[in-house]
This record gives sequence, C-alpha cells and structure tokens, in this order.
Amino acid sequence: MSTFQQDPSTFRQDPSTRQCSRAFERTGLRTAPPRTARPGSDGEHLVQWRLGTAERADRFYAEQVLDRLNPRMREFTARQEMFFLATADRHGACDSTFRAGPPGFLHVLDDTTLAYPEYRGNGVHASLGNIEENPHVGVLMVDFLRDRIGLHVNGRARVVADDEMRRAHPDAGLAVDPVPGRRALVWVEITVDEAYIHCAKHIPHLQKVPARDSGRSWGTDDVKRKGGDFFGAAAGASERGPFVPPPRADRATWRAAAETVLAKADSAAGAGGFSGWFSRSTCPR
Repeated sequence: MSTFQQDPSTFRQDPSTRQCSRAFERTGLRTAPPRTARPGSDGEHLVQWRLGTAERADRFYAEQVLDRLNPRMREFTARQEMFFLATADRHGACDSTFRAGPPGFLHVLDDTTLAYPEYRGNGVHASLGNIEENPHVGVLMVDFLRDRIGLHVNGRARVVADDEMRRAHPDAGLAVDPVPGRRALVWVEITVDEAYIHCAKHIPHLQKVPARDSGRSWGTDDVKRKGGDFFGAAAGASERGPFVPPPRADRATWRAAAETVLAKADSAAGAGGFSGWFSRSTCPR
C-alpha cells in the first residue's frame, strides 16, 4: 500500500464502523458503545494520512486519549509543582507560559475539572487575556524527577474570582497561602476535553539541588531577583525607539465599551445571564 493509506474524506464514513454499531445494537451487550469520532483536529488527521501514520494514530486515540482524568492521572496531577500552559487569542496568535507552585497548586476538583491560582506577575496577563477571548487551552505537565513521564490536558478555561472559587468549592482545600506572592489574584478553572500521555523517551531525568539562597522570590518586584535583564532586551530598548502607548480611554468611554461587551455576553448566555469573573460589579464607575 502507498504512503497515502486512506482518503481523509472517508475518516468518518467507514462502513465497518457502521456495521460494528449495528452489530452492537443487535447483541444488546452491556459494554460501552463504539466511539466513532476521532479526537484531534482535521489538520492532524490530514497529516496522518499524508505521512502514513493514520493506523498508528488510531491506536493511540483508542488506547490513550480520555475525555476525563482517570485515577492515575488525578494522582499524578495532584503532586505536580509546575506545568506549561498554551493559550491563543481570538485571532489564533499563540502564547506559551510556565506555571509553578507548591505540590497540589494545580487542584483536581473532579475528574473533568482542574483549577489553578494566578499569582502576582509582571502585570501583562497574556494568558488571562487570551482566555477572555478564546477559552481553549493546553496544559502539559512533565515529571522530570520521579516517573519521567508527561500528561497533556486540553480543555476550556474560564477566569474565576478568588471569593467565588472558594464559595463554589469549600471542601477543595483552597487554603490561603501564607506566602504573599502565592496568594491567588484570580483562579483559572479548566474543563477537561482530552487527557493523554506524553511519552517518556525524550524526557530528561533531572534531580533537585539544594537551594542556594532563601529560595524562590514569590511575587517580588525586585528586578535582580526576577532575573534582571538576562537576555539584554532592556539594554537594547533605546535602539528600538521609544515606547509610546496610545492613550487609555477615560473611565466613561471604557465603561460604555465594557457595557457593550457585557450585553453581548448576557445575550449569548441566555436566561441564566453572564457569570464570568468580569461583570458589571467589577467595572469601574
């Protein structure tokens, strides 16, 4: 058979799948029904077809891709101290970032819901801003120290105010952290769409070393302790010309624009109304 194993137009029209479904219905077995929709994007399915990996990908989809966190995934998540986060704005412009905290800072609320606190940072809020425009996120946890394995979680995120999160999950162990730089500004709650393994073969095995000073400088604004101008970007700022941002809208103009956005959100939310962390109560008057 050639490299082009299967016409992608047949991916969701396989007659054998329909026959399997009919046979299942006739037998009345109490096992789970067949899954007929491939996970992933149309683009990845097309590339699989072009490169001849469709059968291998289907095995991975069938065996490894879940729509929730199983017990081992929940245990793995609950002990992680860091993860990588991918977001994109409404235009598809991407951003990737790193989040870290004490073990368990990425909370497993149930088998389809994760939540993590957003700590004080550089004030840009690129990830939160992207989530406001486009809720789709990708989380990658990698255990470099013990199991040398990774876990992908793809899903839909929303930003939740700290007090709202604590009211909604009083038994989730969302204690107020004694370290000021680790106190939640807001939370990000993620509804799981996909969860699957990241294989071990290219993950390096690392070891922790003793702290060389007093430890991490959580929440600090000290430029040197944050890493200074490590890459020399600030040193070359004058060569790029002065940064003169456009004037910010006055309060009344900003409020009017926010009301327009919220009205659209209320309309889209239907009878229940809009319940995001950014609401009329948070708009400055």
